[in-house]
Amino acid sequence: MFIDHGIGVVIGETAEIGGDVLLYQGVVLGGTSTAKEKRHPTVGNGVVIGSDALVIGNIKLGNGSKVGAGSVVLKDVPNRATIVGVPGKIVHGKRKCAYGS
Repeated sequence: MFIDHGIGVVIGETAEIGGDVLLYQGVVLGGTSTAKEKRHPTVGNGVVIGSDALVIGNIKLGNGSKVGAGSVVLKDVPNRATIVGVPGKIVHGKRKCAYGS
């Protein structure tokens, strides 16, 4: 995992992060409650999360997915998908990834 310009990066207590992940400044892997359960995101292998993106809740970012800068992700993202916007929407789902499905 690599955090580029780590200012403002927040990684929640129950977040899980795979290998070869790139987080840019201001990324939040946040939760939706204070309950002692899995409440933060699971990030797959080879994921890139752009600056100031928010990934909130017990959701999964699939292997090789990309999250655009400033996006807010509230739902699962499939493998190799690109998601942008508020709320995040998939704009491309057939990108090749070295990690497979």
